[in-house]
Amino acid sequence: MIEHRLIERMIAVLRVEVDRVKKTSTPDAVAIDRIVDFIRTYADQTHHGKEEDILFRELQKKEQSDEDRRMMEDLIADHVKSRETTKALVAAKECYLKGDDGAVAEIASRMEFLAGFYPVHIEKEDKHYFIPAMKYFTKEEQEALLREGREFDRKMIHRKYEQLVMENEATAHVVPKKMDPNWMDFL
Repeated sequence: MIEHRLIERMIAVLRVEVDRVKKTSTPDAVAIDRIVDFIRTYADQTHHGKEEDILFRELQKKEQSDEDRRMMEDLIADHVKSRETTKALVAAKECYLKGDDGAVAEIASRMEFLAGFYPVHIEKEDKHYFIPAMKYFTKEEQEALLREGREFDRKMIHRKYEQLVMENEATAHVVPKKMDPNWMDFL
């Protein structure tokens, strides 16, 4: 849940930016890029990624109550909504940068949605799902989940920048260099 506290801090920054855009009608593209990078990399790929790829994967194997299963499905739907909203925010920012002043309202609306969305989503996870969901796991299973989560975190920065390089290779029409399958051994 420590990740939630960092997300809450960024949401406070996002709220300030929403207020500034509403007052000035002048979005700050660099601020939006920083916020989007945080949401996509930290909140979504890192935090939601661990939930979906580790916790929810293992919970799918368990006999959950109908209420708990619905809550998990609701949380997954929240993740999708966050991704869609973040993508729409980026699209609105791009329209604004191309001279569409009408995109300012869309930017403010998408940022405002995210600023309201995350506190509600975090409360669902913190107070209504994560702790109760632990009843489905033995102590050993919980420890295994924590180890897998730490390994997931350890590899995150490599995943992010491998994706960045692949996207740039595709744009530049560069054929990727084949890597030794044991390349990580040299780090």
